[in-house]
Amino acid sequence: MWTDFQPLTVQRDGVTLFARQGGPSDSGRPPLLLLHGHPQTMAMWHRVAPTLAKTRRVVLMDLRGYGDSDRPPAGEGSAAYAKREMAKDAVALMQSLGHERFAVLAHDRGARVAHRLALDHPQAVTRLMLLDIAPTLAMYEGTTEAFARAYWHWFFLIQPAPLPERLIEADPIAYLRDGMGRRGGHFFDKRAWAEYERCFVRPGTAAAVCADYRASAGIDLEHDRADRAAGRRVSSPLRVLWGANGVVGRCFDPLALWQAAAEHVSGRAVDSGHYIAEEVPEVVLGEAQAFFNEEQ
Repeated sequence: MWTDFQPLTVQRDGVTLFARQGGPSDSGRPPLLLLHGHPQTMAMWHRVAPTLAKTRRVVLMDLRGYGDSDRPPAGEGSAAYAKREMAKDAVALMQSLGHERFAVLAHDRGARVAHRLALDHPQAVTRLMLLDIAPTLAMYEGTTEAFARAYWHWFFLIQPAPLPERLIEADPIAYLRDGMGRRGGHFFDKRAWAEYERCFVRPGTAAAVCADYRASAGIDLEHDRADRAAGRRVSSPLRVLWGANGVVGRCFDPLALWQAAAEHVSGRAVDSGHYIAEEVPEVVLGEAQAFFNEEQ
């Protein structure tokens, strides 16, 4: 899938992060960082990254805990998986490649990292596009029975260790198939799915995934509440897309929630479920090219 993308690794505080890059380095356009969601890897971008890389440098990263990146110990309060730490990973990666400023396209968990990235490092983010999420704090505060039933994994993965870890490790492929299968699945490329399975059975994945979600329900909410109290909002231009057939769009008002969390917001629902970049890649490409080209 990645014939024209070169693999690379970068270390930050002892954590090795796996990435790939492709596309022209001298396009005159800010590079574009792509961040994936749970329980996937950078392979989720295989239908959009090659086209985006025709006109600008594109960098893809496996989040810590996922793909071929390291799975460090969670630490107290799962602090090692705070979105603040993951955002620092992204900055370190891009700076190691010589990119002080860059755009971001992100989905699901990666979009939560991108949200924190834009808040903590506004000087680095030129603009960002987020796929099928609303702000984490707003989603927890607005949780309904319908949302809890549909996003059961949010509440399963944050249970005290080692309960969810033990259940996932008993059959990680079943967890992967059941979790993603409930939200569709016929559109997944076999090569991408093979990557999801290969990486999800790596030792330490269950613990890392649980730590990611525990952080979102703990330390990440502390950071989000501190931002709200201080009046900090995303200042970079923000475009949000959500699936008209997905849970986020049914249970929340994504555009209104992002307008409360950011200064320059636009967005719309698209005819898709949760996995927008794999279900309707042509829509993502059209939206991304139009939005990111505005900065030229």
